[in-house]
Amino acid sequence: MVMHRRPGLGEVGRFAVTGGAAYLVDVALFNLLSASTGHLAAKVISGIAAIAVAYLGSRHYTWPGHRPTGRHPVVVFVAVSVAAAGVQLGCLWLSHDVMGWTGALADNVSANVMGMGLATLLRFWGFRRLVFPGSARDLPAMSPIRGSLGPQWDPQAK
Repeated sequence: MVMHRRPGLGEVGRFAVTGGAAYLVDVALFNLLSASTGHLAAKVISGIAAIAVAYLGSRHYTWPGHRPTGRHPVVVFVAVSVAAAGVQLGCLWLSHDVMGWTGALADNVSANVMGMGLATLLRFWGFRRLVFPGSARDLPAMSPIRGSLGPQWDPQAK
């Protein structure tokens, strides 16, 4: 039996898809809660929900064949995520509370554009190096995770 691979998104592409899902949860909850809970509390709550989405996506989609390392990989994942969320929160605090840019647009740009951009770099590095090390290139050629859609079996091949 011969296995043919479809071209996949690759590691960075899968990370972007997972991050996009977490980002949508983060932004939607942040905007939903900002008026009722305040900007910083809304960011903390939305960040926690986004971390949960990011872990599930990273574990099962971005790096499905890479077993988390260490004794407490979820703790390391959460620590990296919290540090990255701290970057976003810091950007929001700086623009809203220090610089006085208090509108919804300013809050979204500082937390969900500038802060997210910086936090994404930290997350990719931390998740890739500390939680899900290894590379799809290091796995055997028959590995189903080398392509994002998994193996393609040709039942007529011998």
